[in-house]
Order: sequence, then structure tokens, then C-alpha cells
Amino acid sequence: MLKGLTVLFFVQWLGTAVGLVAIPMVPGPILGMLLLLGWLMARGEISQSIDTAASGLLQYLPLLLVVPAVGIIDSGDLLLDDLPIIATALVLSLLVTVPLCGWLMQGMIKRAESRGEGRP
Repeated sequence: MLKGLTVLFFVQWLGTAVGLVAIPMVPGPILGMLLLLGWLMARGEISQSIDTAASGLLQYLPLLLVVPAVGIIDSGDLLLDDLPIIATALVLSLLVTVPLCGWLMQGMIKRAESRGEGRP
């Protein structure tokens, strides 16, 4: 598990470094996740140590939602002032992500069928 955590923290650190040098408007952890995704796609598999570390961290994911929930409750008046902008952003993101997810799923189904991994 320690090896997996080390890899995950290194990739996050590398994403932060790339963000500071090249793309300052994108958060470092997001760049780190993209770097990790690219690395895992190049390898074609997820190592056991990374899987174990990620599974261990996944159980604490709800704790990350406490801070935004408190922020929403605490600054509800400010959010209501910007409600039209927030609603527009949510609708536009929905209109982009739903078709994109459908397109990606169709591609994954075709890929699985071509490999012979389809349903019996």
C-alpha cells in the first residue's frame, strides 16, 4: 500500500509542478489525475499497489464533501444571488457530458465486442 500511496502522491506533486510552470489556471491535482490516467492507459493495467492504495483512500471520499456542504450552507445568500449563472453552467455541463458519456460508452461496448468480451 505504501508503494501505491507514494506513486499517487508523486503524480499529484508532478501535476502541481506542471501546473505551476505550464498551465497555472488548471489545478495541480487535476493535472496529476490526467497524468496518472495517461500513464495507466500506456501501461494497460493498474498495478496491485495502486489499486490497494486507491481502494483504501476511497472509503474516506465522503469526508471531502463536508467542506463544500458547509460552504453551501454558510453562504447560501451569495449563491442565491448567482443562481442564474450557476443554473446555466449546470445545464450546459449536463448538455455536454451526457452525450459525451453515451458516445464513450458506445465506443467501449464496440471495443469489448471486438475483443470477444461481450455478453454470452
